Amino acid sequence: MLNTYTAKYIKIRSGYMGQLVEWSEVITEGKTLEECREMLQDALREMIIAYRQQKKEILEHQNKFL
Repeated sequence: MLNTYTAKYIKIRSGYMGQLVEWSEVITEGKTLEECREMLQDALREMIIAYRQQKKEILEHQNKFL
């Protein structure tokens, strides 16, 4: 299942900060916008893995990426 999230990006001194609108705990930084996008996708994958390992419920809007 492949769905999309809405990401917001903010220009910061060290590059860019990215965060998912639907899952605000998924947040990261990158030197370039492209790097930030890639890191945000990785952060989402890692968050889903962590939730599953901790047997936490992943809400429908949180489980759109995998």
